[in-house]
This record gives sequence, structure tokens and C-alpha cells, in this order.
Amino acid sequence: MELDMRKMRILQAIIDDYILTATPVGSRTISKLPDISLSSATIRNEMSDLEEMGYLEQPHTSAGRIPSEKAYRLYVNSIMRQAHLTEAEKRFIKGCYSNTLDELDQVIRQTAWVLSSMSKYTSMVLKPTLRAVKVKRIQLVPVSEGRALAVVVTDMGATRDTIISVPRGMDYNQMERVSNILTERFQGTALQDVSARRVPELRAALDSQREFLDEALSALHKSLDTGPGGVQLAGATNILNYPEYNDVEKARGFLAALETKDMLYKLLTEATDVEFSIRIGAENEDKDMQDCSVVTATYKVGPSIGSLGIIGPVRMDYARVIALMRHIGKSVSEVLTSMFEEDR
Repeated sequence: MELDMRKMRILQAIIDDYILTATPVGSRTISKLPDISLSSATIRNEMSDLEEMGYLEQPHTSAGRIPSEKAYRLYVNSIMRQAHLTEAEKRFIKGCYSNTLDELDQVIRQTAWVLSSMSKYTSMVLKPTLRAVKVKRIQLVPVSEGRALAVVVTDMGATRDTIISVPRGMDYNQMERVSNILTERFQGTALQDVSARRVPELRAALDSQREFLDEALSALHKSLDTGPGGVQLAGATNILNYPEYNDVEKARGFLAALETKDMLYKLLTEATDVEFSIRIGAENEDKDMQDCSVVTATYKVGPSIGSLGIIGPVRMDYARVIALMRHIGKSVSEVLTSMFEEDR
């Protein structure tokens, strides 16, 4: 049996209607559409064929049909119409990134909120990785006896800092000397390449503080990995507004999966610099996400890459989600690039 253009057109109409209504779609509904021009009987026959081919399913309590996951995969790959944001929506997004946002974390939180507010789904955003950016300055700042803050300033203006232990009796002047030596040796070096073992003469120059030096650089390396805690989540309960999640156990499993953020972090770090990745239902590895669809994308800030995503029911409005993520991803890239350029 062939999936010809007529069947594709009918399938597209069924999916579009079901996304909007969450109600099984009957032949009469499709026959009333202006671009179909087929009788109800003909449409019923085509729907029967589509069901046999695995693209439609028939709930026991209804004469209508609903799309299968196989149908949604065909839809997003081949037959979905491209959506566009309105000018009012674009102005709203632009207004959300006002001049009051002057820190990376603020921008990431705002991005998650905008995504969830406009999509009505659950959103997640991960900060851009900073491994590829270059060191501008390394500074050790004493904070208490035996403890210091190790700060790395990058050429993009972004910073990474972490608390480290320092030898007792090490004073401000000694820390300043170490800071100057580290800066001199590593200025212009990619963060991922900052290591005392890569520069033997550095270890010799700081022989008496060798253990301290190794600990400081190791701590800075660990600070580069954002980890699950770096995932910003918004609209976690939005999905409960959809009838697919009226089942209490299903809703509880979904919310529990979001709590640790480990699964979200895995999804976001798997995002590549392809334009979009869409996982539909059972394509998700986590069992609590197999009634959902997950759309992820990346955004760029210089050489660094961050990622964002939306989680919704399989009956997701994919076209609108992609339009939103494309525009918001571009917006957050521009805002962060501008922010880091001002900080340089």
C-alpha cells in the first residue's frame, strides 16, 4: 500500500486538528476542510488504509482516529507546515531581554521563562560551555584563613570561580605572585588546556606551592563542567494542563523525572549543533518521558555552545515550538554576545 499525496494530505489534516483539540478526528471533520475536497466516504477509506499502515490509531471509545508516534515522526520530518511568529510576539521577546539583564545567570533564567510562557510547555536551558574560550586573567583572592577564591576571567568577559584551600600562612602578596605567574603563562590559552602539567617550568617556578597549584587548577577545571545543577527549568507543571496527564501516576512520574535534573542535563548535553533534535514518545530513553516529546536546539556565543529545550505531550505543536526556539535561540545568542563584548 502506498502513502500517496492524498493520504499525506489527509494525515496532515488529522494531525493538525488533533494537536489543537486532543479529540479523535472523524472523516466529517476532515471533509469540511476547504483544501481537502473529498467525500466523507472516501476519507473514511483513506483513514482505514492509514490505520492499517500504522499511521493512525482508533481509541475504543471513539469512531474517530488519532495519530500514532509513527505519524508524528513522518509529520515533523516531511509534511509539517512551517510556522512564523507574529510581529507582536517578536516585540514581546525583544522586550524580555532588556538592559536590566547584565549577568549570564539572569539571561538563562529569563530564556527559560520566555520559552515556557510562550509555548505553554516545560522548558529547560543550559548555560554555554566555556571550555573553548581563552584565559584573560587568573586571580586568587583570599576570603578567609586557609581559603581563597580562584577566579578565571575569559576573553569573552565571562568568569568561572571556585573556592580552594591554600597553605596556612600564605598571604596576599604570595597569592598575587601566583596569580601573576598563572596569568602570564596561560593568557590566551583555551580554558580546557589550563594545566600545570602542560608547563613543567611553571611547576618548577612554584615548587614550594606545587600541591596547592595542582589543587587550584584541578578545582578550576571542575568549575568548567556546568553539571545538572546548571540546568534552568521553567513551567514544570505546565504539562499537567494537558489531558494526556490527567493520570495522577503518569503526572507524578514526569515531575519526579524533572526533580533531579540529571535526565534533563543528559538531553541538553546530547544536543549537537544541528539545527534541531526532536525525540517523540518512545524515542526517549527515560521511561517517564516516553509519553512526551522533547525538542532541543543549541545556541552559540562565540566559540561556546549552550542548549535549550522544550518538553510537551506527543501531541505537541511542533511547528510553533520550532519557530519559538529558533527565534529565542537567536535572541539569547545576540544578548550574551553583546554582554560579553561589553565586558571585555
